[in-house]
Amino acid sequence: MCGIVGVLGRNEVAPIIVEALKRLEYRGYDSAGLATVNDGTLDRRRAVGKLVNLSDHLVHHPLAGKSGIGHTRWATHGAPSVANAHPHQAGPVAVVHNGIIENFRTLREELTAEGHEFQSDTDTETIAQLTCKHLAEGHDPREAARLTLGRLEGAFAVAFLFRGENDLMIAARKGSPLAIGHGEGEVFIGSDAIALAPMTNRITYLEEGDRAVLTRGSVEIFDAEDRPATREARTLTADQTRVEKGGHKHWMAKEIAEQPVVLADAMAHYLTADTFDFPPELPDFKEIDRIVMVACGTAFYACLTAKYWFEQLARLPVEVDVASEFRYREPPIGPRTLAIFVSQSGETADTLAALRYCRDKAAIVSVVNVPESSIARESDVALPILAGVEIGVASTKAFTCQLTVLAMLALRAAQDRGTLEAPALAAHVADLRALPAQISQALGAEDRIAAIARRLAEAQDILFLGRGAMFPLAMEGALKLKEISYIHAEGYASGELKHGPIALIDKHVPVIVLAPRDGLFDKTVSNMQEVMARNGKVVLISDSAGAAEAGAGTWEVLTMPRVAPVFAAILYAIPAQLLAYHTAIAKGTDVDQPRNLAKSVTVE
Repeated sequence: MCGIVGVLGRNEVAPIIVEALKRLEYRGYDSAGLATVNDGTLDRRRAVGKLVNLSDHLVHHPLAGKSGIGHTRWATHGAPSVANAHPHQAGPVAVVHNGIIENFRTLREELTAEGHEFQSDTDTETIAQLTCKHLAEGHDPREAARLTLGRLEGAFAVAFLFRGENDLMIAARKGSPLAIGHGEGEVFIGSDAIALAPMTNRITYLEEGDRAVLTRGSVEIFDAEDRPATREARTLTADQTRVEKGGHKHWMAKEIAEQPVVLADAMAHYLTADTFDFPPELPDFKEIDRIVMVACGTAFYACLTAKYWFEQLARLPVEVDVASEFRYREPPIGPRTLAIFVSQSGETADTLAALRYCRDKAAIVSVVNVPESSIARESDVALPILAGVEIGVASTKAFTCQLTVLAMLALRAAQDRGTLEAPALAAHVADLRALPAQISQALGAEDRIAAIARRLAEAQDILFLGRGAMFPLAMEGALKLKEISYIHAEGYASGELKHGPIALIDKHVPVIVLAPRDGLFDKTVSNMQEVMARNGKVVLISDSAGAAEAGAGTWEVLTMPRVAPVFAAILYAIPAQLLAYHTAIAKGTDVDQPRNLAKSVTVE
């Protein structure tokens, strides 16, 4: 979840590293720091809080050098503090690290017994101290780093910098992503390509267990068995790394507004005029008896929504599991099972671990936003969602793109299995193609949504209700709201209201009801009336027909365009996102970097 950057450059690296870290700050903003080697001298600067604090510190305490490493932290071991901020230094070595060293306590006890003095509470300092020990034993930096890496258990991406070595950096990955950027007489490392985009578009992704020895003129890579390895250098397009707000105040606002375009892009990628255009490696769904879908957070709710589509359209049974629980219950996976893994970053640690559990047990399809990610590379088939770079911690356009790709995949399954006649299949495709225009129309209600959000901002608790595919969307709406506004919110199936949650209803609790005028509308309205009978403040989100039929007596009504019921969840994600965004604005919270959260969860 932390972000790391390294540069062996031709110019002063401190400003370059700070700029690169700004592109990675979505990974963590508890503290930041950098270390450089200047004429052989190793030095560092660190600051607590967001990256701007490090920038201010460097104004008063500049750091020279053309070789350096930097870090923006999401705290795991040890509270945010200068002492716990990276880089960590022990004698002649400085280290930055993303991940968790699971055996750090054992190593720390061993090193303490040998006289090493620790200055922090972190697991990362153990890496620096262990490397310092190997250097003191007479090993050169390359060997000291190799010996250290051999002792580490857990997940990590790590970079080493050494005193007296102006032209050497060592990097390694195990479980956490790391990329190498190639320049002219320069070399870079970063947690992802976004950080390196201003410096180079030639990227090599390290594979699991790789270690790289870097100089300005050479890149040597060794695999998990310590054998020399060759990894492909790829040239990225500008669209894959473009990071601009485009005039919007927040990344989240920009990413919400982009949804009509990116959904259309995803559809254009997978739909031709008269058929689907999925990779030929995609399994024939006639050969599949069961689907297992695994994800975390917002992607998990995308899977819960897609469950309705696969079961209703393709008549395929689907199990959906939270990735962090999936492999620990050791579920049986049969040969006619398709395992689908959904992750925006493609690096989500729990999802990747679940994928590896399924390897050799089932066909593996991933739905990801980063085609070069670990999850994509380790899948039989990777389906990019084509959302473009998403910076806001609260996922918006990636969620609706995940839904769109999964909807098309469900229709492809229905086609393979013959559960939809050609006219019905064509009608569903037409309904999908209509969504970008309908989303554009829904975005036009933003001023009305902002006004409702200002009233919601006064609440301490908010409930979301929905039936059918609106149920997982209710949970997603609640997640968005609590992520960025810090208001306690929960999503429930409307039919579950009488089984407990109704005890929470009073005049202080707004209840947001997601209810397009569909076959489940009457039942949802019945639940809504139960809330209103107990003085609950209902915000009804429906289409014009639903609003006319059930809007009387509600606290607020928000009208959405008419949409095909089967795919209504994709459209209704828009008001849920905008309510969360404008409620957070009214509360004055940090929309793009909410407390305690990071965008890419690369540790279990």
